[in-house]
Amino acid sequence: MSEIRLLAAPKPGRLGAVVYALRTTNPPPDRPIASLDVVTRWVVVTRAAVLPMTLFAGLVAGLLAVRAEGFSAWMFALALLGILLAHTSNNLMNDLADTDVGLDTASYPRALYAPHPILSGLVTRTQLMAAIGACVLADFVIMVVLAAQRGWPVVAFAVGGLLLSYAYTAPPLRLKKHGLGEPDVFVTWGPLMVAGTYFSSVGHLPWQVWVASVPYGLLCTTVLMGKHIDKIPYDEPTGTRTIPVILGEDRARVVTIGLVLGFYVAVVAAVAVQALPWPSLLVLVYLPTAWKVTGALRAPKPAEPPPGFPVWPLWFAAICFVHTARVGGLLVLGLVVSAVFETGLPL
Repeated sequence: MSEIRLLAAPKPGRLGAVVYALRTTNPPPDRPIASLDVVTRWVVVTRAAVLPMTLFAGLVAGLLAVRAEGFSAWMFALALLGILLAHTSNNLMNDLADTDVGLDTASYPRALYAPHPILSGLVTRTQLMAAIGACVLADFVIMVVLAAQRGWPVVAFAVGGLLLSYAYTAPPLRLKKHGLGEPDVFVTWGPLMVAGTYFSSVGHLPWQVWVASVPYGLLCTTVLMGKHIDKIPYDEPTGTRTIPVILGEDRARVVTIGLVLGFYVAVVAAVAVQALPWPSLLVLVYLPTAWKVTGALRAPKPAEPPPGFPVWPLWFAAICFVHTARVGGLLVLGLVVSAVFETGLPL
């Protein structure tokens, strides 16, 4: 499927390595881990390739807020930096927790689709913990600054996000293990990030923002559903009961297709109730490609990765991620048009 041809061959040089890692979560295949420069190494360790999911969530919030009374560009910028750091620390915490409980091994997908930070020797456990601490500390400072300007709800959003990030894989809750990881992602990338960033930017939170957060939350959930479908053969034997493990692969694929199409329905509904401006309907131009995505979700997974495919054994996750990145970009573009031409009412 052409939609998941993620990249061309890596370009030579340090910049080429960084770009390759940002597109694939992997270092260039021709470069040993020991020879990686520090930037490429940490791009791989933090899985920075998936940060656009959070960037778009923040941009959705900021573009909804930009014409609202009380909007502050610098507070929006702080909130956006905060959620990007939170996503980074989430990725690192998940790797640390799954390693500590024995889930991440050399034969588990996390170490197959990209080098595992600890198991591959990219960083030590101490370095990983230091990076987590640095991200959390920076987020704490951002929270204090924003809370001083906007009030206690900033603390509620920040602490709620931290708890959900930690509980996703870490004991005692281990939400992913009990079929609660997917709802966790919906809440985090939808209401928490969009509403939290909007509130931090303007200091108030109309009901429309909660509605506007639903489509993007659904979109991000499709990525995790696809990833957990890919991981059924690995998760089921370990007792990791993700929603795809609980439902079984066939029903999980149907649910994922429903979420993909549900995004478009949710955008139309949000426009209808004036929670999103009408230029958000730009996402509908991607519907023919979305239909191909649903076809790929119905088709059998290939027995072997296509040539040059960088994240095997993930397959459905890649399909859903590319769809999310592209249609998420269209949603942001529609909101840019709305902000520039002042369509709709400020929230």
